[in-house]
Amino acid sequence: MARHRTLTISAVLSGAALAALGFIWQGLDGAPSRARAQAQPPVPPTVVVARPLAREIVEWREFAGRFEPSAMVEVRARVAGHLQSIDFEDGEIVEAGRLLFVIDPRPYRAALDEARAQLASAAAQVELSDLELRRAEQLIGSNAVSQATLDQRRQQKKAADAARSLAEAAVSRAEIELGFTEVKAPFTGRVSNRRLDIGALVTDGAMLTTLVAVDPIYFVFDISEQDLLAYEAAARGGALPAMHGRQIPVEARGQADKDWPHKGTIDFVDNRLEAGAGTIRARAIFANVEGGVTPGQFGRVRLPFSASYEAMLVPETALMTDQADRVLLTVDADDTVRTAKIELGPRQPDGLRIVRGGLKPDDRVVVSGLLRARAGQKVTARAAEPGPRAAALSGSTGN
Repeated sequence: MARHRTLTISAVLSGAALAALGFIWQGLDGAPSRARAQAQPPVPPTVVVARPLAREIVEWREFAGRFEPSAMVEVRARVAGHLQSIDFEDGEIVEAGRLLFVIDPRPYRAALDEARAQLASAAAQVELSDLELRRAEQLIGSNAVSQATLDQRRQQKKAADAARSLAEAAVSRAEIELGFTEVKAPFTGRVSNRRLDIGALVTDGAMLTTLVAVDPIYFVFDISEQDLLAYEAAARGGALPAMHGRQIPVEARGQADKDWPHKGTIDFVDNRLEAGAGTIRARAIFANVEGGVTPGQFGRVRLPFSASYEAMLVPETALMTDQADRVLLTVDADDTVRTAKIELGPRQPDGLRIVRGGLKPDDRVVVSGLLRARAGQKVTARAAEPGPRAAALSGSTGN
């Protein structure tokens, strides 16, 4: 029994030794394979590259502001009386000279008749004094009247003339007040709602409604001092008209507009910068024939800050930040990634950005795969898909 147990243990130990030798042999046989695998260089990451887009552009800068009416007035009564009629619908467009309100004209018509009667009386008095003065001048030569009587007739003539002038002024005033009983639109525009109803007692100066001109319409906005200096520098170089020349073309849009449907010009720039805000007030004028823009509406306006020129554009998604600098990744002819420090210009539509310096037209810019590329690293550069250049350049960065 003891001998059988000894043979069994020996067999187990022999099997374990053989297994260990097998593992060692396999390890020695696999070591060269792993060494060869580790010795092979890693596969270079794939990135998408494209050359900068060359395009004829004009640099625009945008400003926020508000549309305002080109004219606005509070329509107020200029005489007192009962409101006799209202001759418009609330909120409608009225033409210049359109009758809006009528205040009871009868008291003012009676006052005009009275003033005219007083004028007729004064005119008759002038005729009488004129006749008496002529008679006295004829009789003074024969000593039929005294010098004192002649002087008296002359004074009576002057008093009669003054009374007639006073009566004429009273007639003019009565005519004006009678005209004020008809309240008319001073210009073409959109009228608000009536503030009083028919039969109400109107006092002198009471507000009846408001009127705003909607065509043309203004856009009022503020320009920062930095933007003003940049524009004036371009204007001095002859690329743009002077800021106060009122010939600057502008484009505007409302908050719901995707394009710039409104074309106009700047017609006013203030004469000083606001000390606290560091901005200057400007105003542009636009046609609004169909009345699609409502006064008081917020919007944006853009001004040209350069003449037309050919610029290099890259997608914003390709831009990177290196501390305080903006950089791009480019790929050399030997497929090595390089970092290019660049000078940027304003943003452009379609997600593009102007590059003013630090980039050449034939550089291959990494536009996708930025997270897989490092400066000094070898990469596999794949050209952007064929198609519109702007669409190709504005692709995503990818991972």
